[in-house]
Amino acid sequence: MSAIDLNARPSADFAGKLEQSIHLLQGVEQEFSPLTQASSLGAEDMVISHLIHETGIESDIFVLDTGMLHPETLALIGRLERRYQRTVQVYRPQQDGANAFVQSFGKDAMYKSIDLRKQCCDIRKMEPLARALAGKKGWITGLRREQSSARAEVVAIEPQPERVKINPLARWTWGDVWHYISINQIPYNPLHDRFFPSIGCAPCTRAVTLGEDPRSGRWWWEQESAKECGLHLASSLPGADSGASTGTSSIIPIKEIAA
Repeated sequence: MSAIDLNARPSADFAGKLEQSIHLLQGVEQEFSPLTQASSLGAEDMVISHLIHETGIESDIFVLDTGMLHPETLALIGRLERRYQRTVQVYRPQQDGANAFVQSFGKDAMYKSIDLRKQCCDIRKMEPLARALAGKKGWITGLRREQSSARAEVVAIEPQPERVKINPLARWTWGDVWHYISINQIPYNPLHDRFFPSIGCAPCTRAVTLGEDPRSGRWWWEQESAKECGLHLASSLPGADSGASTGTSSIIPIKEIAA
């Protein structure tokens, strides 16, 4: 069964949500240009890219290639470019920093402690994100309130230091997302068909079982409260005063991974 067959169940007010999302995107173009979309190439972000194309708004689209993405994820970049006849900007980590981290802590450092996992995220996501957002007044994401308890209060427009975050799908359900993918034949990551609802770096993502929380496949060895990489935490964003860096925080033990 495909992810579309399994999930494409629109909510009763889907048409109204879609109209609001389109209106939001058209409005922010006037007020917060230049815009860019931060795409993880997950289902929500493929919907956002399609909406950007359909509304005709001026917005870049960028992907953070961490060096650890699944090949299925990377293959979507070309599919997206061909579908919408546009170039996707790809930002990668500084190679020296990434290599030094692996040499110091090993390729499996993310499993050893939350501190090391977050340092890896800082190198592979947060630093490239700062470059991707430089000079932008607004960035568009696929965040939804339904995704996790940490995102339950997501608003459509979120003021942040130096720019705003725009979340056109804040009120959409998972069924809404897949309904829109289905009716518009939007390309999506084939890992979704293999029960990967939330897809990040390969070492940090696993499939989930039916009925399991969709975010449980991300950093599954950690406690629920720790399951963010920093991209969507205001204190970690470029320009924010985040206090002490993760590099100086104490190492927090986490549960062992089964062999």
